[in-house]
Amino acid sequence: MNRFITLVVAGVMAAGMAHAGVTEDDLKNDQANTSQVVTNGMGRHLQRYSPPDKINKDTVKNLAPAWAFSLGGEKQRGQETQPLVYDGVMYITGSYSRVYAIDVRTGEEIWQYDARLPEGILPCCDVINRGAAIYGDNIYFGTLDARIVALDRKTGKVKWRKKIADYKAGYSYTAAPIIVDGLVITGNSGGEFGIVGEVQARDAETGELVWTRPVIESHMGTYKGKESTMTGTLNASWPGDMWKTDGGATWLGGSYDIDTDTLVFGTGNPAPWNSWLRDAGQKNDGSGDNLYAASRLGLNPHNGEIKWHFQTTPREGWDHDGVNEVIAYTDRQGNKRFATADRNGFFYVLNREDGKFVAAYPFVKDITWASGIDENGRPIFNEDNRPGDPRDAADGKKGEVIFASPSFLGGKNWMPMAFSQRTGNFYVPSNEWGMDIWNEPITYKKGAAYLGAGFTIKPNYEDHIGSLKAIDPDTGKIVWEYKNEAPLWGGVMATAGGLVFTGTPEGKFMAFDDETGEVL
Repeated sequence: MNRFITLVVAGVMAAGMAHAGVTEDDLKNDQANTSQVVTNGMGRHLQRYSPPDKINKDTVKNLAPAWAFSLGGEKQRGQETQPLVYDGVMYITGSYSRVYAIDVRTGEEIWQYDARLPEGILPCCDVINRGAAIYGDNIYFGTLDARIVALDRKTGKVKWRKKIADYKAGYSYTAAPIIVDGLVITGNSGGEFGIVGEVQARDAETGELVWTRPVIESHMGTYKGKESTMTGTLNASWPGDMWKTDGGATWLGGSYDIDTDTLVFGTGNPAPWNSWLRDAGQKNDGSGDNLYAASRLGLNPHNGEIKWHFQTTPREGWDHDGVNEVIAYTDRQGNKRFATADRNGFFYVLNREDGKFVAAYPFVKDITWASGIDENGRPIFNEDNRPGDPRDAADGKKGEVIFASPSFLGGKNWMPMAFSQRTGNFYVPSNEWGMDIWNEPITYKKGAAYLGAGFTIKPNYEDHIGSLKAIDPDTGKIVWEYKNEAPLWGGVMATAGGLVFTGTPEGKFMAFDDETGEVL
């Protein structure tokens, strides 16, 4: 989240013939083609692994800035984009729904697009944008008023613009879209406003809807303009009509596993945060799980049908969203796996074929809300660490205050981790912090915040909050750890040269030895 996008190069990219446009094969082979980056995550599996080894442990000291591009001006805010690079042009998105095309050799602007945002947008919880997608001759990105826009990659002119949802009800969109077989696939944002999380797929050429999949049970999906199937079972895990305004925003975007032809999306917190309003009797029989919030969903990318689900935090009550990226990888024994580091503080390994639970390990030190994960992947709750029910308070205005760790900002938040094919380890940007949290009464009102909770963030240690960890996914062992005084809030990239790159809020761009964690 810096004010500049800086390109660091070892040499100048060779000029070549103009490309005809990005194809499905280009997306499929993105990690192997080192002359371009055409997917968010450097491959739709989101491994963020770079195969070249010319920049390595011995040569990394020779890196120097080539140019810097400022995203300054009155709209300057945090930047969370991942650049795309194609045919000598870098495409980045900026805060307040902006897109830039930049000459990758010189850093000069080619074109800029600024979305015309209406008054009264309700973005939670910042005005950032996390990146674009590219397919054919189009650049696709989302806007804070919950729209998806297709731009001509050469000119920045609008090809089409479509509405994802109603921004007046609290919807927005900040993630990078994902492209699969000619479909542009998007999620939505706005979980703090009682919106309904959903995944949508559109024809990349025309923008017309092909399918929609609400991610909360009891809602109906669509396929080619007609109702398809219901998500889950009516009222199976939500009391009354609460499923109608129940959160589950798909605000970080998805990944795609080509081996199983599966689209994987994470889902956010249920609404409201006050879990006592969603408890459905607390029978511990799944009736109060609030499916499919705080979960990972495997979807058929061609029609939006749910293949499988895995819920990381049933009856979630701490804003531990389940949206964090799901990375497809092959472990050291040759097993096809998914991995995800949840905001709840646990690192999960799932089977790629069916999403079944394989293992879970704590990756932050002071998890209070659960004592562990059982053999089925369900948390073993510490119910005393659930914020108190306001109905038990004398004045009925504020439930018992408890200290919970991780905080609602998570053991890991949106910032992407990386997987190294060289070491077989994951490199996870994490944070060690907790919060005082309490529940409050709340009723739904369209376009208004729908929390039913208050909080105060607190660091867990005096010497650091941020912690970059190398994690062995086979054992859960922390191979090495780099502690940072401020929170770590940037993504990570691993390389075949034995390096791990990240940045810090203090303004440092850092390279680590992937085996030892030594700062190089």
